[in-house]
Amino acid sequence: MLAKLPQIYAAAKEEKKITKKLVLENRIQGIISDNRLGVRNKKVPSVYITHQINVLSGSSTLMSSKLHQSYIKKFDACWVPDYENEPSLSGKLGHVNKFKTNTTYIGPLSRMKHKKEKIENDILVVLSGPDPQRTLLEKLLLEKFKASGKKILLVQGIVEESQKWGQEGSITLVNYLKTIDLEKAINASELIICRSGYTSIMDLAALNKKTFFIPTPGQFEQEYLAQRLLEQNRIYSCAQKDFDYNKLALVENFFGWGVSENKAPNFASLFRIF
Repeated sequence: MLAKLPQIYAAAKEEKKITKKLVLENRIQGIISDNRLGVRNKKVPSVYITHQINVLSGSSTLMSSKLHQSYIKKFDACWVPDYENEPSLSGKLGHVNKFKTNTTYIGPLSRMKHKKEKIENDILVVLSGPDPQRTLLEKLLLEKFKASGKKILLVQGIVEESQKWGQEGSITLVNYLKTIDLEKAINASELIICRSGYTSIMDLAALNKKTFFIPTPGQFEQEYLAQRLLEQNRIYSCAQKDFDYNKLALVENFFGWGVSENKAPNFASLFRIF
């Protein structure tokens, strides 16, 4: 984290320079920056959108959080895609006491909608993230599921020029799915297995799907989010090294997402800042 600080600062400085030029040339009236520290300008209202007011980074969490908050304060407002009150999705990531910046909780944001689909898959596995952990999890799950007899669709999370389909016993593999196809696959699956990234959490909460999380080893945010949902008896999860097929039965002991229906934010109120 410390080693990357100069790189982060340089990137934010370059973003700010480019943003200034765009504002002047294109008569931009407002900015919504999706976690881009330098995309702001004093001449127009600038909003920062993030679920990470606190940035979990292990022993350096206090430093990384304070540094991020110092950048957020340079914006006119901060929008957090979560509920302000419990049951929230981000927990301490998006909820900080004594954070004085103009903060609005706009509710979880998801590109997907719940639809009634005929169940086609017992299990849908959605892989994501960098290697080697993505590949390690794929190999682990293929080994654990090969004798299950369950109908499984495994999305490898590898975006290439064209889709590639394969079959290993009762397991169907595809390198990637477009959003509309992924939405359909999730709605048509009994159980979803995936990483506990925040976008996945918002999508699965919106679809109210039965879920099993396997956080990426060493990613503090994913480990925290999965552990929090586990301790609240909402969603079951386990460490990658501890995964076993028999653990899937434990999902039934958890009551699910337990969040409000995913509603669109009040855009009229939000955009008054502009």
